[in-house]
Amino acid sequence: MLAAMTEQTETRKQRAARRAGEFPPAPEPLPVPVLDSHTHLDITVGEFGTPPGGSPGDDPVAAAIDVAARAGVDRLVQVGVDVGSSRWSADVADRYAPVLATVALHPNEAPRLADLDEALREIETLAGRDRVRGVGETGMDFFRTGDEGRAAQEESFRAHIAIAKRHGKALVIHDRDAHADVLRVVDDEGSPDTVVMHCFSGDADFARECVRRGFLLSFAGTVTFGSAAALREAAAVTPPEQMLVETDAPYLTPMPYRGRPNASYLIPLTVRFLAETTGTDLDELCATISATGDRAFGPW
Repeated sequence: MLAAMTEQTETRKQRAARRAGEFPPAPEPLPVPVLDSHTHLDITVGEFGTPPGGSPGDDPVAAAIDVAARAGVDRLVQVGVDVGSSRWSADVADRYAPVLATVALHPNEAPRLADLDEALREIETLAGRDRVRGVGETGMDFFRTGDEGRAAQEESFRAHIAIAKRHGKALVIHDRDAHADVLRVVDDEGSPDTVVMHCFSGDADFARECVRRGFLLSFAGTVTFGSAAALREAAAVTPPEQMLVETDAPYLTPMPYRGRPNASYLIPLTVRFLAETTGTDLDELCATISATGDRAFGPW
């Protein structure tokens, strides 16, 4: 009998492995709706399907949007990372009213391209579409790209800055282990009217430099991680009117669900954490983030 029970009982490790591919349960909805300023619906629904509360038979994008809306996340910014996903993002924004798009070549994509100039021409064309409201994610990534790819990465970044300025669109920056170089390039080129630091990853000093330049700092689920004390200090010195929140779904799922698939409906976990960390009233923070999102990307 005991042997049979042992065979039927999941170990903690087995349960964790099984649940790693499952979406977490829906959190309590936010009292005031906010946006998800950076998500990858194509990867999320393509790899993990429909979030909880949506029928597997539904249009998966429509279901993801609906599940997010029920959690108090009523607008999404769908982000392109190469020509193909940028086209998809622009098309999805045309089809679904709660979605706007950004288009770009990811900084780790640029060094791999046989014809960077042609890819940039494609991004320029897409940036002219009405419901494409940002150019990004572009920037610099010294974690995954070595010295041999950094010249192409910087060339691409400079070109994206120019595209954003020509079209009057927000610049959405990916910055990984490249804080000083990102600021150097933006200062050199001159920034567009709106700059969003996607998945902000710096400390309080870097946050102050970005705030001083008028940038918007978008915080992801990483701010909830136990090891992210410096990131929480950065959030504490960021004025609420320069703060956004994002999922970067399906990545960077906030605690206590780190390691499981992320989606826009989980934004309330990060927003509530930021409200507690910064000592800000939750309703006020939601309203401020919402207004900042409209200022950066809107109107929807």
